[in-house]
Order: sequence, then C-alpha cells, then structure tokens
Amino acid sequence: MSLPSPTLPSPLSRVADERLADAGVELWLKRDDLIHATVPGNKWRKLIPNLDAARAAGHTRVLTLGGAYSNHVRALAAAAAGRGLESVGIIRGDELADAPRNWSLARAEAAGMRLAFVDRAGYRRLRASLHEPATRRELTDRFGPCAVLPEGGSNAPAAHGAAAVAAELATQLPDLGHRDLVCCAVGTGGTLAGIAAGLPPGARALGVAALRGAAGYLEREIAGLHAAGWGRAFDNWSVDHTAHGGGYGRVPPELASFAEDFTERHGIRPELRYVAKALRHLYAAAAAGELPRGSRVTLVVTGPPDPEPAPAAAVDGS
Repeated sequence: MSLPSPTLPSPLSRVADERLADAGVELWLKRDDLIHATVPGNKWRKLIPNLDAARAAGHTRVLTLGGAYSNHVRALAAAAAGRGLESVGIIRGDELADAPRNWSLARAEAAGMRLAFVDRAGYRRLRASLHEPATRRELTDRFGPCAVLPEGGSNAPAAHGAAAVAAELATQLPDLGHRDLVCCAVGTGGTLAGIAAGLPPGARALGVAALRGAAGYLEREIAGLHAAGWGRAFDNWSVDHTAHGGGYGRVPPELASFAEDFTERHGIRPELRYVAKALRHLYAAAAAGELPRGSRVTLVVTGPPDPEPAPAAAVDGS
C-alpha cells in the first residue's frame, strides 16, 4: 500500500462574514483538512516525521494509544501502512473487544492495524507510564520491538512537523506579524507547540482546549514540548479553557447550531469535536471586543468532519 503525496502547502482562504467585519476582524482558514485523504490535517504533519524516524531507526512496527473514535489511531494505521510499517493500537475500553467495530476502528483494522483493548484503569496506567523502561519492556514482550507514540502523537518530532504551518503562513501572508493571531484547537498540545515555535516575531498563537479540566496540564505539556524540541521557552502563545463545550467529544446544541449556520453561510462543514469549538470561540471573542480591531486571525482547520457522528456516550478519542 503506497501513501499518496500530500497537498502542501495547505490552502489559505479568507472568510467573508459581516459579523466579523463589524468587529474589525479578518478571519482566514488554513485548510489543513485538505492535506491528505487518509492522513488529514495535523495528523500528517505530526505522524510522518515520527514514522520516518522509526524506519531510520530500523523499526518495522509502531504502537500507539487512543480511544474508540481516535483520529490519531485511524490516521496512524493508514500512514504506517503507507510507509511499510506494521501498526498496533491499544484502545481504551475492554468492553469493545467483542463488540461490532465502529466506523473508525473498522478503518484502522482495514489499514492493517492490530487492535488491543484494555480496561480504562489499565489504559490510564499505560498512558502515564509510557516512557518508563518497565512499561516499554511490557509492550515489547507483548507486541514485539516497536516505536512507541504517545496518545495523540504529540512529541518533539510531531511539534517540529506542526511548525511547518507557521512557515507556510509566512509565505502565504508575507506581512505575518504583530496583528496576527494563529488559532487551533488543542487536544494534546503538539500542534499549538509547533505553531508557536515557528511564528515570526510579533505574531501570537492561541489554542482552544477541547478537553475539560485541562488548565495547567496542557500548558505544562506544551512547555515540555518546547523544551524537548527547541531547548527553550516561548512566550507567544496561550490556551483558552472556556470553549470545550462540556468536554472532549461533547457537542452541545448551541455548538451544533453554530456549526450548521457556518456551513450554510460559507459552504464549509467544520469538524465538531475540535475545529467547531475553536471557530465558535473566535466568533464569540470578536463579538465581545476581545480581539483588537484590525486583527487578522487564522484558524488552522486541523481535520475534516467525521463521516459518521459518534454516539453521545462515546467521548473517548484523541
């Protein structure tokens, strides 16, 4: 299975909306959702550097963690197959082992991924201890030698991959600088970390957390990625924790209504678990006067909408 070439740089387009114009704000969409059909959005930018490093290190297998509807797990399965690597996905929820596969896990298996289901307590233990030698030995004993990627795929190579967003923007908007805010939804922090590190002086990055109760945690994760990837801190970024809509995977009626209205106005259907939350936050901030007049805001559309909605109770994923 070969992996088709990506569409890079991803397209950049302006959104004409009188509500934003009245607030003196420009909105642009960086369409990373159009990068690739099976490894879309920030997943291409984060995964390919890791998979290339795995192959260079002599690995033939890559392993990761995720929930039942994880974008990361699904994209890794496709990307690994395209790079000639085996893949293993440790999935949260042992009750899923004998259940019919949902569309997301079915796609991962169709791409060749071996799925292993663990209970939630065991999943939390693995996630928390993933970098410890004892856990790595446990995984090697069970699955064989493998390169291990964290939940969501956010590590230093992934953050460096995401920094290409800022580099592309600097060519697409040659005056990128003090009036610019580059925004993305945040799950594990790798994309925001890379964007912030790659921006020119004056421009700022804003992450909109899709997770509830992540204040402090996400900031520490992003700072850690900067330390690991660049050996320094950056002061040009922040994370908003007010627009999660109740938590990961939660789509309250007002968010769904906003996304439907945006689709009708602009012909673009935003992904709900991440992108729509960030987009709605930007509209609310503009309406409240929280964005200075003359601001140019670029939203990085990190992925496409799911082909099928997840059940309301299925909030696992990354």
